[in-house]
Amino acid sequence: MPPVFAHGALRLYLLALLESGPKHGYELIKALGDRFGGTYSPSAGTIYPRLGKLEEEGLVATETEGRRTKYFITEAGLAELNRRRQELADVEDNISASVRRLADNLREDIRTNMRGLKADLAATAEAARSTATAATFQSRTAGFSPEGHRMLKEAELLVQSFRDDIRVELRQHSASHPLNPVTLETVRAVLDQARISIRNSLRS
Repeated sequence: MPPVFAHGALRLYLLALLESGPKHGYELIKALGDRFGGTYSPSAGTIYPRLGKLEEEGLVATETEGRRTKYFITEAGLAELNRRRQELADVEDNISASVRRLADNLREDIRTNMRGLKADLAATAEAARSTATAATFQSRTAGFSPEGHRMLKEAELLVQSFRDDIRVELRQHSASHPLNPVTLETVRAVLDQARISIRNSLRS
């Protein structure tokens, strides 16, 4: 996959982000992630060396706040940014193209994963239908027996347990990593496919 930023473009964009006000390194990483709509998030190992280089060149200065470092653009950095406004516009255009490219790649990955998931769900549902055929026939011919009632309650408990487990995992994850559109779409697609498989099993 082509690089998200061309050579030298990231450091210029960092200056642009700092133009609106001082920011911590984490805030810069988050701002970049937001700009890419969750399709790309730079690592600390990518951002901090470039900030260090900008500081060496006098384009960025730092200020310590407890255990955190805040970065702000200097007059020299602002002058550099003003001289390269056209380059910055080109960087913005390239970011838009990168967002579209990354989104296309993610959509294709989701489609590929979903094809495999659908096959797995279909195979699992078919195995469950085959195993339960005799019990289902007996339940239908004998009416709603105590055994049928027990299995209904067990199925309901399985659904409830699944719901509770996933809610906990979603909340734990979102506490440190906000959900992005790709994850939400994956959850929706997986649940839709599971619903279809369960309904088909019930109607068999």
